[in-house]
Amino acid sequence: MLNPTEIKSIIASGEGYNAEFKVSIPSKIKEITEEVCAFANASGGVVLIGVDDANTIKGITIDNAKRSAIQNSINEISPVLKCDFNIVELDGKDIAVIEVPSGQNKPYVLSGAIYVRQGPNSQKLTTVEEMRDFFQQADKIYFDDAICKEANIENDIAKENINTFRFEAGLVNATSDEQLFTNLKLITNDGQLKNGTVLFFGSNPEKFFDKAVIRCVAFDGTDKRYIVDDKIMTGTLYQQYQKSMIWLKSKLNVRYDIEGEGGKPRKELWEIPEIAFKETIINSLAHRDYYDKGARITIEVFNDRVEISNPGGLVSAVPKSEFGKRSASRNPLIFGLFERMRLVEQIGSGITRIRDVMNDEGLTPPEFNTDGMFTVTLRRPFDFEKWVEKWVDKLTDNRVKILREVHNNHKVTKKELEQTVGISASAIDNNIDFLKDLGLLSREGSDKGGYWKIIPILP
Repeated sequence: MLNPTEIKSIIASGEGYNAEFKVSIPSKIKEITEEVCAFANASGGVVLIGVDDANTIKGITIDNAKRSAIQNSINEISPVLKCDFNIVELDGKDIAVIEVPSGQNKPYVLSGAIYVRQGPNSQKLTTVEEMRDFFQQADKIYFDDAICKEANIENDIAKENINTFRFEAGLVNATSDEQLFTNLKLITNDGQLKNGTVLFFGSNPEKFFDKAVIRCVAFDGTDKRYIVDDKIMTGTLYQQYQKSMIWLKSKLNVRYDIEGEGGKPRKELWEIPEIAFKETIINSLAHRDYYDKGARITIEVFNDRVEISNPGGLVSAVPKSEFGKRSASRNPLIFGLFERMRLVEQIGSGITRIRDVMNDEGLTPPEFNTDGMFTVTLRRPFDFEKWVEKWVDKLTDNRVKILREVHNNHKVTKKELEQTVGISASAIDNNIDFLKDLGLLSREGSDKGGYWKIIPILP
């Protein structure tokens, strides 16, 4: 049973993967039971009634009838789930505390439905695909929630990594490190570290998980023939994210917008919006399949695009028709920690944000491949003049003119090309065939409804 000091510590840490606050008893008691069921199907947690979203103790009055109603509702969970349900006085105010263990007989069902914890929220499984995925996973514990038997707190957890997390999560001096780890379910009841804990706070995580790193590769060209840089980003998951962003910045075009004088910092404007990379990399770290020991997250920079891939395709709990609208995490503990650091927001919204920022900048929409590896392709802006300059000495003036006209209007007709370039229809056809054979130009779609596409290969 949690004591008042421990409960205050949980309140100071705020809501998350293992904590849910209710300022009052909802009109539908079942809403509380849904949270209890979700915790039982995950790593366990605590429901506090009488605490608001701002982590303020408001207090609550629960008479015997209401207490019996809550307990009776919890008893409707199947199989039987034993929870500690107590009224605790904090600062002169009573709050209700429901401690939920991680169930040993998953899945737990309430009114015929399965509820699971995803990050800081509880989710009802509503489709056959979601339920099938849960049953497949029921006997296999989440990777991040499994015990890392070789690691221990004294030798393998770095104090500076805990401090970084505290700062980013706004938990500076909220409680002791030991209590923080207990509150966030980062250790088991007998004090053993979890895989997700080592990945997030370890002094040398790759010692235990050699493939849980990010490989960053830059190529000269649009294929993988010529590698110009190849680095492995190690450290905690947050450090890998930071290192990868710094590396990407060094490989892409970044200009600066000095916003006013008055000592304001200059604004970095990346050729592809920085937020698109942030969302993609964080989601890769949070959702990758860490059970796949043979693959790493990769970031590959080409002359025309950036590809970011992580092991594990789309989670089967999310049908392709729902892709981008909602999400299910393979690693809810890790996702919850990133959420506390404000690096992920509402589940399922990351894909939408990537699409929106690319659209806002007038860039090609992002491409997603969800089979096997999950790959996001972000197309770089095409600097036509810089590119065509490399071809000027190798192409006739007419062929350069055709490429320039196509660049200005990808739906330009052959008739229009005759007029602007100033050559006959047969000459236009011959030059277009030459450019196609060279691999610089292609026709997408039909002759009438299609368009021209320049392929920016280098000579």
